[in-house]
Amino acid sequence: MKLDIILSGVGGQGILSIAAIVGEASLYEGLNIKQAEVHGMSQRGGDVQSNLRISSDKIYSDLIAKGTADAIISLEPMEALRYLPYLSQKGWIVTNSAPFVNIPNYPELDTVLGELKSLPNVILLDIDSLAKEAGNSRTANMILLGAASVIMGIDAQKLEDAIGRIFGRKGEAVVEMNVKAFRVGREAGEAQVRRQA
Repeated sequence: MKLDIILSGVGGQGILSIAAIVGEASLYEGLNIKQAEVHGMSQRGGDVQSNLRISSDKIYSDLIAKGTADAIISLEPMEALRYLPYLSQKGWIVTNSAPFVNIPNYPELDTVLGELKSLPNVILLDIDSLAKEAGNSRTANMILLGAASVIMGIDAQKLEDAIGRIFGRKGEAVVEMNVKAFRVGREAGEAQVRRQA
């Protein structure tokens, strides 16, 4: 198995929690993992990006080369496009369609979404709305992870178990809330992939 993922978003959105859960699930599978993080003004509003490399073979670098990423998973649509040069020809983009407008010259949203929709392998969901419908807007990152799990090749139950281990210290209610959000996202991701098939 080989899986190279670029996770991107804006500070405070929970991108690094996604990386921790995917990493945890992978380690429990006995896979090798390397991760590199880039934090902008990540407190709130700056870009945050993580290279996550998973393989059954030895991994020599923690950075993903241009044109080789299997997936770009992003909580912000413009941030997904920022890393497009890294995506392989068969790679997937899984992203939120709702923007986090943190700069005065944010591009026209229709232009950003049009660019994303023109790509062959895209799961584009209003993650923010799905999180609110699931009962907690703070679980948007778990909705995104659920949607991305459809194309990652990591068993969904292993990811749910990892959510339990990562959030376990915060109590059972927090674990249940995050697992519920993961399942909502997975269902939405599956539905979108079926429509594209």
